Amino acid sequence: MHALGRWVRSLLLVELFEGLALTGRLFFAHKFTIRYPEEHTPKSPRYRGLHALRRYANGEERCIACKLCEAVCPALAITIDSEMREDGTRRTTRYDIDLFKCVYCGLCEEACPVDSIVLTAITDFHFEKRGEQIYTKEMLLAFGDNYEAQIAADRAADAPYR
Repeated sequence: MHALGRWVRSLLLVELFEGLALTGRLFFAHKFTIRYPEEHTPKSPRYRGLHALRRYANGEERCIACKLCEAVCPALAITIDSEMREDGTRRTTRYDIDLFKCVYCGLCEEACPVDSIVLTAITDFHFEKRGEQIYTKEMLLAFGDNYEAQIAADRAADAPYR
């Protein structure tokens, strides 16, 4: 009996008319427009955009060259070189991220024990020449310095869920 009901529904094109009714309802529904360069859609504090390296309050970079972010990166987009300083601590001499390879998964951010590498809410970036997609340590530190207030606010909003 169940098979007969399916056959009758398919013969009468019930699914087609249900789909057309849904299309008709949504066709006349209120639509909204966001004028992109001037307006932006709200983003979650967990949004994963452009990378940045953070510093401590005293101005020293946070990265201790543990290379966990390099090891956990599924796309192999991060390259780190390090050396020992006079005071016995290890710091990076090279920290490069190839943004063409990066899949913005956030694993580097989760693996970092000192909260050095973060993914910001910045989405407006582009490249015009070959090689511009590789962000160096100096560029990443500059992004971190420029957007530290936004990064700290996003971290504070996300803190109850970590």
